[in-house]
Amino acid sequence: MEMTVQMTTLAPRPPYDFSLSAAIFSGGEPDIRMFRDGIFRQVLDTGNASVLAEVRSSGVTEDPELVLTLRSDHPVSRDTARLARMTVATILSITDDLGPFYRAVAGDPVLADLTVRLRGVRAPVTPTVFEALTDSIIEQQISLKAAHSIESQLIHTLGKKLDLDGTAYYCYPDPAILARTPDSTFRSCGLTVRKGEYLRGVSQRILDGDLDVEGFREYRDTEQVIEELVKIRGIGRWTAELTILRGLHRPDAFPADDLGVRRFISQYYFGGRKISAADARTFAERWGAWKGFAAYYLEVADLLGIRPAV
Repeated sequence: MEMTVQMTTLAPRPPYDFSLSAAIFSGGEPDIRMFRDGIFRQVLDTGNASVLAEVRSSGVTEDPELVLTLRSDHPVSRDTARLARMTVATILSITDDLGPFYRAVAGDPVLADLTVRLRGVRAPVTPTVFEALTDSIIEQQISLKAAHSIESQLIHTLGKKLDLDGTAYYCYPDPAILARTPDSTFRSCGLTVRKGEYLRGVSQRILDGDLDVEGFREYRDTEQVIEELVKIRGIGRWTAELTILRGLHRPDAFPADDLGVRRFISQYYFGGRKISAADARTFAERWGAWKGFAAYYLEVADLLGIRPAV
């Protein structure tokens, strides 16, 4: 039996533009995570149960409100609903205070313009730091298109399945699943044997209690998190920085080695001229502790076709 919990509301901190914030998910897959026709959908594994979360806006940028609907193949308990609500709030970053960021970049003509045109945009967060870390490992040294294909295949192959009205939805696989996944399965998903070893190794360390990636949320110093992450086999600085930006939502995390980040900076500030990682890292210092969020605004502007001011 399908159980639906309707009209659960979330109140983001203004300003918050739901459509612009969710636009990054427009290219997602409907049975995993997608934003389409004004509705964001993602299947969540709360630990107790799997639920399909559907979110739509019922407010405006300066007075935002979201309506969250949870669907499952079983009655949704109060605890499951609470965990799902917290997870959605995390994914959509609804508690962010954008004021300090906007003030910090007001002296940059490009970002001053973009923060007006993209007012209320929030950078998304993965439900867990583990997911951010494994995705970042998968994306090492390959194109985003190839990485997303591998991630999709991994989720479809190994993720928990939720069946609703004849449609299957898939959750992100947890450490217990990846720790026991053989090389042959990783290879069938498009991963190299080496990356499969990295994923299995990280997952096993988490299960053994030797690695607490969620515990990095308590670290105040981003550089300290990087130092801890790069001690792990298969993780370099780029992977660590991307994990921190996506999973810990640290605005000062800046993956300068990322080709996309360098392309966005080049496009909006250097007339398309190729720049190095060192160039990008030096240039980003102008944004101080907000360089990660600044890079994200450039990414969203590029996604939406907002061209650099002449």
